[in-house]
Amino acid sequence: MKRASDDRSVEWFRSVLAAQEGPLLRYAGRILGDVERARDVVQETFLRLLKSGKGPGDNHVPEWLFTVCRNRALDVCRKERRMTYLGEHAESVQPSREPAPPAEADRQEQVGHVTAALRSLPQRQQEVLRLKFQNGFSYKQIAGITGLSASNVGFLIHTGIGTLRRRLKAAGLLGQA
Repeated sequence: MKRASDDRSVEWFRSVLAAQEGPLLRYAGRILGDVERARDVVQETFLRLLKSGKGPGDNHVPEWLFTVCRNRALDVCRKERRMTYLGEHAESVQPSREPAPPAEADRQEQVGHVTAALRSLPQRQQEVLRLKFQNGFSYKQIAGITGLSASNVGFLIHTGIGTLRRRLKAAGLLGQA
């Protein structure tokens, strides 16, 4: 006989999977440079979540997932003795799911400039900026995921944003305010 707590745990796991799978795939994909290996890492991350005993009421599951995912992805990189991030060419050959209208094409061009500027930053700055702005983590949460201090995370974010701002102004994409 099934218990209500089992149903609640299954529903909780499904909601965590739905909310975190996409962000984790993007994160692991950036580290590994390969969507298939990223899927394997994310799958293993969720298997570890099932075995961890975590459940409803644990407010730190997203950080835990990103930490496990990051560590597993870095293990894969170390095992292969290389750490390749997804390059501009690989992104450009990914097929779009829907054709974009002309206004969307202009927006995509601007996003491309911002993405290129972001890629020109050191890897640590890229990582903390993505965790902050793509995934909404706090400095303290990012520190827990990356193993850096919260003040170092703040410094990297501040420095990265300043560099991005200068580069985008120089490219004419930001006003002179």
